[in-house]
Amino acid sequence: MLMSRIRLKVKEIAIEKGFNQSSLSRYAMVDFKTVKRLYRDPYRDVNISTLVKIAKTLKVTVNDLIEEEDDN
Repeated sequence: MLMSRIRLKVKEIAIEKGFNQSSLSRYAMVDFKTVKRLYRDPYRDVNISTLVKIAKTLKVTVNDLIEEEDDN
């Protein structure tokens, strides 16, 4: 049975859009430690409201921040 897991693309998209951890945290009004954790561990569980704030700041959809990977 194939399992999949979710990987967040926050770091890649933020960098592409010109944000560093500090500026993303400030503009999205998300705690810096949370942003730092998402950059370091893209498989970390995160509150959907946090993803919504980050997506709005980056001008992308929440779906754009999520990537489903096969867990092999």
